[in-house]
Amino acid sequence: MAFKTLSAKAAAALDKELMSTGAFSIDQLMELAGLSVSQVVYRVHPLSKGNRVLVACGPGNNGGDGLVAARHLRHYGYQPAIYYPKRSKNELYQRLAKQLEDLEVPFVEDFPAAIKSTDHIVDAVFGFSFSGEIREPFPAVIRALEETKLPVTSVDVPSSWDVETGPPESGLGSKFNPDFLISLTAPKPLVKYFKGRHFIGGRQVFSCAMEKERVVWLTYSQLCFPSNCQEI
Repeated sequence: MAFKTLSAKAAAALDKELMSTGAFSIDQLMELAGLSVSQVVYRVHPLSKGNRVLVACGPGNNGGDGLVAARHLRHYGYQPAIYYPKRSKNELYQRLAKQLEDLEVPFVEDFPAAIKSTDHIVDAVFGFSFSGEIREPFPAVIRALEETKLPVTSVDVPSSWDVETGPPESGLGSKFNPDFLISLTAPKPLVKYFKGRHFIGGRQVFSCAMEKERVVWLTYSQLCFPSNCQEI
């Protein structure tokens, strides 16, 4: 399937356009993204393979997508656990965390230890705007993701990867290549370095943008369980 990738700058501009001309709120975009992540997990790791899912969330939008995904997974019958060491003071993220707490979803403090009692990992730490040094407490998370034998689903960008150039050439993160990747809206340039199963879904892109940019997209009518994601 032919598709055009989106750079970090283009992806940020598209989100801005959706929240202005498109009249979407950040809540809506995050809900669509998180829903699509949960549907990928449902597809690649059905309940029959084990219902324990560990979701690692960063402090930004990627982490918010992970929080939403965990809520949906809880409603599907999974038993998610959340690693969220840097909670945002933003009201939206606080509400997402409270929704999980109300569902009695546990928040764990030791990610490497939590891996020992899970069946599947969702990597929602860093998104397409990540660059520079991996700061505490996330180096231990990236090392654990590199070393684990458990299946890992990454949200939009495998954490520690550069959106353009993929995994680091050496050092922390250089050996991390998740089993599954869900690109939100459209694939990012890093996908040429990805070796696993690739899905796309989440945020709506207008038909005019699709015709102009030739990106793979999903209409709102397709955003219904269990077909909120498309494998490419």
